[in-house]
Amino acid sequence: MEEHSLTCTICLDRFTCPVTIPCGHTFCQECISKHWDQMERGGSPNTLFNCPVCKMTFSPRPTLNRNVSLSVLSEVAASSAAERVAGAACRIDRVEDGSEELCGRHQKPLLFYCRSDRVCVCCVCSVKECKDHDKVLVEEERSDREETLKKKGTEIGKCMEDAEKNILVLSENITDAKVSLQQTSQWVSTKFSQLLKVLAEKQEVTQNFLDQQQASTVSQAEVRLSNLQEKLQQLGELQEQISSLCALPNCQFIQDSRLVEVPQMGSVPVDVSVNLQEKLNPVTDVLSRISKLVCEDLDKAVNAAVSHSKEGSPQDKRPMLAVVPSPATPPYPTGKEGLTQYRCSLTFDHRTANAHLMLSQNNQRAEHLTTGPHPVPPEAARFDHTWQVLCLENFTHGRHYWELEVSKPWAYVGVTYPDIPRKEKGRTSMLGMNELSWSLQLNERQLTAWHGSHGETVTGELQLNKQPLRIGILLDYEEGTLAYYAENQVRLHTFHCIFAHELYPACWIGEGVSVTLCPV
Repeated sequence: MEEHSLTCTICLDRFTCPVTIPCGHTFCQECISKHWDQMERGGSPNTLFNCPVCKMTFSPRPTLNRNVSLSVLSEVAASSAAERVAGAACRIDRVEDGSEELCGRHQKPLLFYCRSDRVCVCCVCSVKECKDHDKVLVEEERSDREETLKKKGTEIGKCMEDAEKNILVLSENITDAKVSLQQTSQWVSTKFSQLLKVLAEKQEVTQNFLDQQQASTVSQAEVRLSNLQEKLQQLGELQEQISSLCALPNCQFIQDSRLVEVPQMGSVPVDVSVNLQEKLNPVTDVLSRISKLVCEDLDKAVNAAVSHSKEGSPQDKRPMLAVVPSPATPPYPTGKEGLTQYRCSLTFDHRTANAHLMLSQNNQRAEHLTTGPHPVPPEAARFDHTWQVLCLENFTHGRHYWELEVSKPWAYVGVTYPDIPRKEKGRTSMLGMNELSWSLQLNERQLTAWHGSHGETVTGELQLNKQPLRIGILLDYEEGTLAYYAENQVRLHTFHCIFAHELYPACWIGEGVSVTLCPV
């Protein structure tokens, strides 16, 4: 816009409150009013008012109305001029200190950003090359970009926080893994050492017994052999005496021959019997089982573990079960005095009890009702389909011993991880029928130890016809053993495993059967 088009022809300055008179010319309101005031003071009542530019006359004096459009343009021009002056001064400063960027073609400041071409342009470029493009001021684009970068910075900060948290968690998990692997290695090494030690001790005891038996048997046989050799010598002497008598004269021969008598030779056994087979049957049976376990089962288990470690994911790894015969178990002090020091008090958790089980005696007795299920509130921890109940207490370390009475032999007693299925139907959710639990099954015919749906018959001294049955259970978490005892403290069976989570005592109870936790 030309500067003179916004200038008053009277004051020769930019319009101030511009007004337009009937002829179409525009003046400052104050300027035209003063001009007409002078004409009015010097003339007659019928004075004609004229336009200072075209001399057109008006009568009566025209009413002055503000030209709104020119007022706006004048104000904008005044503001732009001020901004240009300030901007020019600022640009001069920026050009002088080297911070102002200039267009390489026109040597003018890069005032606009062309979003279509994604480049900063000067005012000449914006008119010629980028006329119809989407353009904004560089400062506006910078402000938008700064806001975008601020948001990205916030996102990056959050990502950094997440990364730091993950680093911390992973570092802790690595430390835990090292500890776990070290404990597992130590556990395996200890188990092998204990087995070797027990085997060596039992070998020494058995060998001493065999040496004693050999010494006793051979000594008795050698005594008989010595007696036989002595009698043989006596017979030889008699034979020589008879030969010498034959050379004597008749009278003397007759007289001396009466003195020769054949000694009475008793029957001397010549068999050397070794009656050890019956005595050693239990030992040879255990040795056969251990040989099979080491040469076959342990070999398969190690190969399976190594193969699983190479092919499977870490999440699929589970503790390997090493079923070692009870004679190889490190002995604990037996009798009431030995196990009492580990006694603990347990209570059943009513939230886990199946609807067929009724708890009583301060939740220390669980009975399977013969009348069917009773109403129970829904619980996430409850066994919906399996006749089971867990105890409130759980163990993550140390040795713990408890006893329970089973009214008649139709139950499974043992321990389980907390992740055992609670809502599933079928045998796999029963105690001992999965990789998460261990149990001893009591029935009228036999005892069976269960883990991972693998059962092993237990040939322990337990009178199944005696009711109620009293069972003792000793858990050694660090040692990785779960041992069962009969009422006379004779060990029935021992599980060996690397325990990885907290263990809860648990029971599966058959219909019409009750299980009571014996108080300390």
